[in-house]
Amino acid sequence: MREKPDSFLVSADWPELARKVRARTPARLLVGRSGAAYRTATQIELRQAHAAARDAVQAELDVMKHLGEELIRKWNLFEVCTQAATKQEHLLRPDLGRHFDEPSRSRLLQCSRGNTLQIATGDGLSVSAVAAQVPTLLPLLYDGARARGWTVGAIPVVRHCRVGILNEIGELLTPEVAVLLIGERPGLATAESLSAYMAWRPQKTHTDANRNLISNIHLRGVSAQDAARRILNLAAQMMSLGLSGCQLREETRLQGGTQ
Repeated sequence: MREKPDSFLVSADWPELARKVRARTPARLLVGRSGAAYRTATQIELRQAHAAARDAVQAELDVMKHLGEELIRKWNLFEVCTQAATKQEHLLRPDLGRHFDEPSRSRLLQCSRGNTLQIATGDGLSVSAVAAQVPTLLPLLYDGARARGWTVGAIPVVRHCRVGILNEIGELLTPEVAVLLIGERPGLATAESLSAYMAWRPQKTHTDANRNLISNIHLRGVSAQDAARRILNLAAQMMSLGLSGCQLREETRLQGGTQ
């Protein structure tokens, strides 16, 4: 017996509420079903999204390929690495991804210290996110910081990176505020979501409670332009109050301004 179409789902004139819900989220809502299962097209989309997520986690960061020669040259990006020597070690030993190896520590100690803002980027759990978002977001952050009169340190790209590396960036480079742009754990909505972890004068004793986070930076989430404004405004709050983390609440009213 041929399945009867779900007229609510195939109709061109959905209720306004249903259209608004579908427009506001990448979640697979109101996609219809065949019996108790998803329709074939939805099943294929899910398998494609799962494959993209796996690729994003397993991919090795290639700075030239994923960020491009022009971006590297213009912003003087340089590559460093954590103590996780391989991708497998990076995934199985998160603790190693929170500390630089010795050559990288030596390289960072040659950089200028005590800048107002220190930006770093790292692969984290999604190389795809770094490749998709950083080329747009990084120039906005750098130019926005300089427009505020802040000094910005040389920008490292960290291979096999975990969020805790922010502490060592603070210890080695002693900025007022450090920002780590890192690939988020991918899901079935997108494999290209970036996070910005931030801290006021990060130290080796810091935990997640000492950091602030702006997440879901991607095309259907927080745009690069909005992320840059929020990061810079939050950094300004940190500098003004001399703190970060759970004691600091983001002032969303500043996001459209130029503070």
